[in-house]
Amino acid sequence: MMNMTSKMMDSMMSMPGMMMQGMDMAAMNDLIEACSACEQACVMCADAAMMSGEMTKCAAMCMNMSEMANTTMRMMMRPAGYDMGSAMAMLQACMTMCMACSDECMKHADMSPMCMMCAEACKQCSMACQKMMDSMKAMMA
Repeated sequence: MMNMTSKMMDSMMSMPGMMMQGMDMAAMNDLIEACSACEQACVMCADAAMMSGEMTKCAAMCMNMSEMANTTMRMMMRPAGYDMGSAMAMLQACMTMCMACSDECMKHADMSPMCMMCAEACKQCSMACQKMMDSMKAMMA
């Protein structure tokens, strides 16, 4: 069964003038899904960290990461304004923030199952960003 993201991406591919020809749509779908999951996990982890009152840095990093994941996802969903250089820079920034947030959450993973889930979601998002970047590099070769 095709998910909603796949259906939307397929419909965009048929629109004239879209800059997605040659794009690995499976990688794009995986990226959008991973960014969405990461955003959700980070929001929930930040909330849990704020309630504990002891993990201020973790809460702040998770809030920043949720915004980064959301912005990356929205940027990649707008092919009409697509620019390869900007997209690559955004993916790299998202990967960097993912790993920083994951590292911070892992410091608390033994105390907080939410931190463990958030760290894993960040790692998955980072891997999806890398997969998308690799796909985009192959298009430029």
